Formats: sequence, structure tokens, C-alpha cells
Amino acid sequence: MNKRILQAPYILWSVAFIIIPLCMVFFYGLTDKTGAITFKNIMTITNPDHAKAFFLSVELSVISTIICFLLAYPLALVLTNLHINQHSFIVLIFILPMWMNFLLRTMAWQTLLEKNGVINGMLRFLHLPTLEIINTPAAIILGMVYNFLPFMVLPIYTVLTKIDENVINAARDLGANSFQTFLKVKLPLSVPGIISGITMVFVPALTTFVISTLLGGSKILLIGNVIEQEFTQTGNWHFGSGLSIVLMVFIIANMVISELTDQEGEGFGL
Repeated sequence: MNKRILQAPYILWSVAFIIIPLCMVFFYGLTDKTGAITFKNIMTITNPDHAKAFFLSVELSVISTIICFLLAYPLALVLTNLHINQHSFIVLIFILPMWMNFLLRTMAWQTLLEKNGVINGMLRFLHLPTLEIINTPAAIILGMVYNFLPFMVLPIYTVLTKIDENVINAARDLGANSFQTFLKVKLPLSVPGIISGITMVFVPALTTFVISTLLGGSKILLIGNVIEQEFTQTGNWHFGSGLSIVLMVFIIANMVISELTDQEGEGFGL
């Protein structure tokens, strides 16, 4: 009885802010203004502008995820080799930006990258060529990498710290050099962390609209911007919900593939 009482607030929260909103999305996405069932809202993804925004979102998300991985894995290895505790000051400094407001962090990069921003001001002072990066896909990728990099580092770092040092020593005792030890032992055992990191970066990068709005301006629209405009500007909840369902199906498919890959990785690692 006590457990049920303790669970009640979480159940109410889940129903109010997860289940009911999802039901509303599916209701509006699968019906028209008269309430009749239709797939027209979902098929709006085939609209050239919507399809362009969707594929651009996937492209930028994949690029950002790859960059995050290439930056995060070496950093996680360095932190692991230093034997730094997860609650240490250095790790705390690294994840400190995550405690700041997401919008403020993105606006800070807007101030840095704009034509008359801090970076170009320093370049002019040094008589160097200025950067024309604001309102470009490169600026969006930079914003994604900056905001989501910690979500790639932390799961990889956590998995690496759990690798038994005796396994590493055994590989070296059997004649494996540093590269072979990394390739045959560390990398396979860290696959679960890599998969978790990829999922935690790719999903928010695919659905974001704040980063593309601030750093991409009105010139670059991602699928998140299109959905946001359907809800807030045109007021067409049916089209917005239909596009949301398409995005949701794509994300679920990605998570299923990640889960299957994760299981394979664990088996190979063991």
C-alpha cells in the first residue's frame, strides 16, 4: 500500500505530461478538422519543403553525432587513464555547462559567431579574415556539438571506468600492444556506452529547433522548425502532429536499431 502511495505522484505526472500529450498528438495527426480519420497529415512529409527540412535535419544530426563521437571518445579515454573519479573537480568543470540554461548557451554562441560578434571582433583586431559562419549549417552543427557533447562523453566515460583493469593487464600479458589492446578489448567493451551516447546525441539533435532558429536564422529550416511553425504560427495542429508522428516513428526505429546493436556489442565485448 505504501509503495502505491509513493508511486501515485509519478503515475499522475506520467499520465498528465506524457500519455495525454502523446494521445493528443496521435489524435490530431490521424484526423482532419472534422474529426474523420485521415493519413493526409502524415503524408505532408512528402511535401518538397518538408522533405528537404527532414533530410537536412537527418544529415546535420548524423554529422554532429559523428563529430561528438570523435571528440568524446579520446576525451573519455584521457579521463579514464588519469583515474579521475566521476565526482572529481575536473569532471565537474566539464559538465558544468550542462547546468546552464540551454537557450542561454545557444544565444552565447550567437553572440560569438555573428558578423559583429566577439570572434570577428578579435579577428579584426588581429587584422585577420573574419568568419561568415552565422546562419549557415556549420553554425548549427557547432551549436549541436557544443550542447550535446557531454551526452556523448559521460556514457562512454562511465563504461570505460567499469572495465576491469585485470582484463587490460591480461591482454598485455598475452602480448598485445597498446593499439591491439584498445581495438580488441577496450573498444568492444565500450560499445554499450557508444550506443547510448549516439542515441542521446542523435535524438535531440534531430528534433531541435532552438539551435537552428538562433544559429541558422530564418534561412535554414529543420524539421523541428517546421513542426514548431505549424503549431505556433499557422495554428495547424493536424499537420504539426502528423509531422511529429513521422519524426517519432523515425526516432523509435533508430532506438530499436541502437538497442539491437547494443545487445550485439555486449555479446561481442564479453
